[in-house]
Amino acid sequence: EVRLVESGEGLVQAGGSLRLSCTASGFTFTDYAMGWFRQAPGKEREGVSCISTTDSSTEYADSVKGRFTISSDSAKNTVYLQMNRLNPEDTAVYYCAATFGTTVVVELSEDEFDCWGQGTQVTVSS
Repeated sequence: EVRLVESGEGLVQAGGSLRLSCTASGFTFTDYAMGWFRQAPGKEREGVSCISTTDSSTEYADSVKGRFTISSDSAKNTVYLQMNRLNPEDTAVYYCAATFGTTVVVELSEDEFDCWGQGTQVTVSS
């Protein structure tokens, strides 16, 4: 069974940091690129970042560049999203996703991703 399980949800003040984790099971981790998406209340889900689990190339949405860092650990089948300098606009449910292939999904389009986690809540207070 393919599973993606996110963790690390929390409530932080503006300017703070949080790290999300996503542990994968049921498939060969390095056959997939991994991504993070988020959905704020009343808004569509948007791509945040993506990483190739083979060459560690990355892609970021403009809104998070310089503040968020995606990384992966193939020994642990886990992808991380380190979020720094958080602001209230980052408040959303964050989803982990996987897409078959070794290259980064440059467009960060959710249509390219096959497997999804259940989501984890991030709330940033002002």
